[in-house]
Amino acid sequence: MKEITLKGEIRTTNRKSDIKNLRNEGKVPCIFYGQGVENVMFAVEAKELKNITHTPASYIINLEINGASYKSTFHQIQYHPVTDEAMHVDFLAVIPGRPVTIDIPVDIFGNSEGVKQGGKLMVSARKLRVCGALENLPDTLPVDITELKLGKQISAGDLSYDGIQIVSPKGTVVCAVKMTRAALGAAAAAAAAAKK
Repeated sequence: MKEITLKGEIRTTNRKSDIKNLRNEGKVPCIFYGQGVENVMFAVEAKELKNITHTPASYIINLEINGASYKSTFHQIQYHPVTDEAMHVDFLAVIPGRPVTIDIPVDIFGNSEGVKQGGKLMVSARKLRVCGALENLPDTLPVDITELKLGKQISAGDLSYDGIQIVSPKGTVVCAVKMTRAALGAAAAAAAAAKK
């Protein structure tokens, strides 16, 4: 899996006034935590954070904070309800030898049978949550839709990959081919022709 480095600086307080000052300086308060590691409160430049939040890719994030280095995954983010600016970010520690749980982008490929028949491909899930050893984590989860027929769907439970386990609910719909008026018309015409 791809890695990215994010530089931060320690913040020693969680007071509202200090956090407000940070945000005024174009920085976002963050926290790094995980089982068996000490919590680290820090701040990053808002524009640097966009390299992680404004991309479909997923990364293992190397946090460099005041000379120390921490391997992590992006866990969750809070946005301002009006401005959509990042307000706070949580990073989860990657512990050596322990499985990593992370959201990985879905890579849909192939020319679906249902689309050829006039259906419309609807993509419902852009990422799926998986769990696996760090060295087994792929950059993307390939999903072949070649055999996907009209009115059918592919769910998380239909997929499997070597070395990782999908932990998104099995019923999570990844993509489906929906009937369109054109497809219905074609089906009706085919049925009428078959009767003749």
